[in-house]
Amino acid sequence: MHFNTLKPAPGAKTPAKRLGRGIGSGKGKTCGRGHKGQRARAGGFHKVGFEGGQMPLQRRIPKSGFRSRQVRMREEIRLSDLNQIASDVIDLEALRLADLIRVNTKYVKIILTGKLNKAVTVRGLSVTSGAQKAIEAMGGKVEA
Repeated sequence: MHFNTLKPAPGAKTPAKRLGRGIGSGKGKTCGRGHKGQRARAGGFHKVGFEGGQMPLQRRIPKSGFRSRQVRMREEIRLSDLNQIASDVIDLEALRLADLIRVNTKYVKIILTGKLNKAVTVRGLSVTSGAQKAIEAMGGKVEA
């Protein structure tokens, strides 16, 4: 293969339409634009979504959707993840130090997934009822 033999794929390059070159060309006189009207004129333009004065679709349909900031500040932690924390008292700060939650997280819920291997005290976190039973069964406690 050489640079002087390279060609575009067949059908990739089509010749430009020659407008206004007589009746026989099929694109003479009005050049395929029809008679009169905004689209027939040079510079005939309207903004995207314009429907001729009718209320456009994007304004007819009601607004929807909302993303709460609180949802982004909330996380769930598995019971088995508590085994990674060295301290016996587990709170937001202990979870941040262990890199189990993001820095901006304000609400954490401990859920019953996996097993707990040590007695821990959970402070200031919400806990599911099953997780609370598992923590207390290991000799730990849950404080509000």
